[in-house]
Amino acid sequence: MHIHLLQHGPDHGPARLTDWLTSMGHSYTVFHLYAGELTPRPGECDALIVLDGPEEFLSHPPTWFKAEDKLINRYLDGQKPLLGIGLGAHWIARALGAVVAPGTYAETGWHTVELADESPFDLPERFQAFMWHRYVFSLPDDALPLGGSEAAPVQGFSWDAGRVVGLLCHLEITHLSIGERIEHLPFPEGSDTSAFVQTPQEILAEPRRFDQLAPLLDRLLSQWLRAS
Repeated sequence: MHIHLLQHGPDHGPARLTDWLTSMGHSYTVFHLYAGELTPRPGECDALIVLDGPEEFLSHPPTWFKAEDKLINRYLDGQKPLLGIGLGAHWIARALGAVVAPGTYAETGWHTVELADESPFDLPERFQAFMWHRYVFSLPDDALPLGGSEAAPVQGFSWDAGRVVGLLCHLEITHLSIGERIEHLPFPEGSDTSAFVQTPQEILAEPRRFDQLAPLLDRLLSQWLRAS
């Protein structure tokens, strides 16, 4: 398969996603929309991944968002796999009619996700994932929930029998990619008053945590691409 990835900022890259795609024999193209590259046409690939990006884009969309939103809606109306992570999941959820708004608490660092009883995801009942957000979304109509953390009850969803997946939490990040994000980007709004925000030292203290995300990402991506 050939997969397109939409990137929304220099510090919001695909991280482990491209390594996984290569290891599974897939080809890919990353479109750096923030750098002026045009949004691809929907017929040019077999699946689409909408990456994370600055949360400020949710209230102040960039100039190129109109074209990206149109592309997302084309995929929702079609038959090809669509995956959104972070900002990408917010945009997919909004396109499906869900409410997207600031959550009660900012959430960063390592937190436990508990699968919902009706979750269709091939993941452990409890697992550690990485968080970096203040905004949350409600569960779209006709979607099934991934599960939730203490600060965010909807950490993801599956729609159209698993063809479309949105993830608030992060399984794709690496020690290097998060180190660069911490160095160059501010923490999400409200981080200074939230009990669910970890310090940079706490986030980076155990590099093996990042390696433990790899098999979770493999299970999720394999299930996602099999669903179509």
